[in-house]
Amino acid sequence: MRRLVLALAVLLLHMAAAMAVTPDEMLKDPVLEARARHISQELRCMVCQNQDIDDSAAPLAHDLRVLVRDRLKAGDSDQQVLDFLVARYGEFVLLRPRFEPHTLLLWGLPPLALAAGLIGLFFAARRRNSVAAQPEALNAAERQRLATLVEGSADGSPPSA
Repeated sequence: MRRLVLALAVLLLHMAAAMAVTPDEMLKDPVLEARARHISQELRCMVCQNQDIDDSAAPLAHDLRVLVRDRLKAGDSDQQVLDFLVARYGEFVLLRPRFEPHTLLLWGLPPLALAAGLIGLFFAARRRNSVAAQPEALNAAERQRLATLVEGSADGSPPSA
């Protein structure tokens, strides 16, 4: 039963995404429509945040899809359309921000965090192995106590205190 519900939920999500672009938005020219779809998949829905405008049913996403198609019909290149939308809404509208000096931390932090984590794991494993490889030597009293404990457990009797 759970699988059926999960399958229906996934199907509904895909149907909702497929119905985001309405037929009245689509361009007659298939080449321009393909370019519009490509651009729409690079733009973030400002309402949904982590969904592209091509998959979003939000009214703002609809407006952005229409705007993209209007700019393409006016003769703008893909880059000009993206630049126009970035100038109007800021770089947050891009799902993949551009690699520029002010986004260097955004692009550089994940690899640095991964490298720091791997280095930390390396040193932790190294320290763990060095401690396990060199046990501390027992003094004479500790050896005697250990021998007493081992002998007591070997014959089944409780060790003497």
